[in-house]
Amino acid sequence: MDFENLLRSWPVYRQLTGDDKLGRGKAAQSKRSLTLTPRTVDADKVAHSVCPYCAVGCAQKVYVKDGKVTQIEGNPDSPISRGRLCPKGSASKQLVTGPQRLTKVRYRAPYAKDWQDLDLDTAMDMVADRVLEAREKGWQQFDKDRNTLRRTMGIASLGGATLDNEENYLIKKLFTALGALQIENQARI
Repeated sequence: MDFENLLRSWPVYRQLTGDDKLGRGKAAQSKRSLTLTPRTVDADKVAHSVCPYCAVGCAQKVYVKDGKVTQIEGNPDSPISRGRLCPKGSASKQLVTGPQRLTKVRYRAPYAKDWQDLDLDTAMDMVADRVLEAREKGWQQFDKDRNTLRRTMGIASLGGATLDNEENYLIKKLFTALGALQIENQARI
């Protein structure tokens, strides 16, 4: 490549000598950038979601190609975030595509040294059995004066700020229906 062509390939030279004095158009474009296409162009479908990191609830567009997530971006139609995402929200694609993501239920029995894989139905049954057992063991039907209590002291809930309002509402309803009294959220503490 001769010096003249080298000089023309330099964006600052094109900016100073061409019509694009602010360097926002043709002067800033390279040959490579002219051939690039967005990762979202060839997506099979776009799913609408909410960022999982905090309680703000920024809307996201999840682009899917061949059943796999290819890109996650802010949704400009959202009145909350207007298409903007914080650095954590912008990197949320790693939650579903990262190699460190667990895709199996892992269980380590009490006093065991090794983890074992469980199918989801078995794990859900184990959780349900333990919740019902803790509820039953801590159940208080009446107090000492025979006043009706209908509560359990064997279950408590501490919610997280990564849950949105709807999820926290449903968790509150679930634990209240179970008879739990100790229901709190990290966002209030």
